[in-house]
Amino acid sequence: MTRADLHYELSQHRLDNGLQVVVAPDDAAPGVAVNIWVEVGSADEVTGRTGFAHLFEHLMFQGSANVASGEHMATVEALGGTVNATTSSDRTNYFETVPRGALDLALWMEADRFASLAITSQNFEAQRQVVKEEKRQRYDNQPYGDLLELLTAQHFAPEHPYGHLTIGSMEDLDASSLDDVAGFFTAWYPASNLRLVLCGPVTVDEGLTLADRHFGHLPALPKPERAPMPDGGLLRPHTVAVSRQVPHSLTYLSWATPPAAHPDMPALDMALSVLADGHASRLHRALVKRADVAYEVHGGMLTNRSSQSITTLVSRPAEEVGLDEVSDAVAGELARFLTEGPTEEELGRAVAQYERDWLWDLATTSGRADAINEAWLLHGDPHHLNTHLGEVLALTPDDVREAATRWLQPDASHRLLYRAENAR
Repeated sequence: MTRADLHYELSQHRLDNGLQVVVAPDDAAPGVAVNIWVEVGSADEVTGRTGFAHLFEHLMFQGSANVASGEHMATVEALGGTVNATTSSDRTNYFETVPRGALDLALWMEADRFASLAITSQNFEAQRQVVKEEKRQRYDNQPYGDLLELLTAQHFAPEHPYGHLTIGSMEDLDASSLDDVAGFFTAWYPASNLRLVLCGPVTVDEGLTLADRHFGHLPALPKPERAPMPDGGLLRPHTVAVSRQVPHSLTYLSWATPPAAHPDMPALDMALSVLADGHASRLHRALVKRADVAYEVHGGMLTNRSSQSITTLVSRPAEEVGLDEVSDAVAGELARFLTEGPTEEELGRAVAQYERDWLWDLATTSGRADAINEAWLLHGDPHHLNTHLGEVLALTPDDVREAATRWLQPDASHRLLYRAENAR
């Protein structure tokens, strides 16, 4: 493989109040992406007060001093733009893409809610109920809705910062006061904890001028410090078996793998692709096509910034095949992979698929702005966006085999046996 760095122009600056800005000019783009990452996620919540990071994903659209509730989203969409927000264990993301002429307005609305968010009893109660309904729809009343919670609980003790889901506990939200919620905003939403990326047809000077005009008046407060990750709280490999009313049984093998920025992660990503990405993958060929013990096999990663990530291999057993049998078959093929490693052809296919997907994500200003902020948070350098693909292209089969051997030993896996009722 050859090294191939990208060459996106990125200009990084810090305002006097601590807010960090990257401007990524792209004259050919049809719109400007405004992407703000607040460096707070569910891993920063304290025991008994979970769900706050996600709650603010909703509250931030409930109005501020000069923008009525719901008006931010309605205004952007009326201008032909898109707007949304997401929350993870490590950050909360507010983003929109607007026509070039609406950039000034978009930044003004963003700054207004960071300066004067309306945290009222009415807004809090309304959004608390919205979050409860979201949990019912996405987790409680959804087939396989508890899978993520079960996987998380297999790896992390409940008190560990990564030991609860982003949605949080409804009991915690019910027990929370308006002062608790307002205190979370004060603690985690100062300018010093924001990373703003502007990507599109805007010059560096113009982008910085607009950022300073709209955000420069926010108070200069110390950047909040994340609590250190505990030494303990990681659980030893074990098996959990549950029975649910779902269409199909599933089995998960999962491992504690390194944090998202660890040097082994690109190689692990390629190992997972060779093993379980598509009909040409090792596990599909061995277990679905030849052995007929599984109907499908897939891989996935739940990455964390500050503690171990979770890497999974999930399979759906074929008719009359038990969960233990298909789990053992996956483990056996994995052991063979750790001995042989990928072939040049297998790795080449995985890298080509990754390169295509990566460049596709960067093709839009919204995707690129988000990738810049991710590189910035995880690696401490937004310019990692330009070197990441080169790291993947430089991998050798031995690199992939060695990383997989370090982290994906079959006897070090957790097993989650998710049995459909009345199935084997």
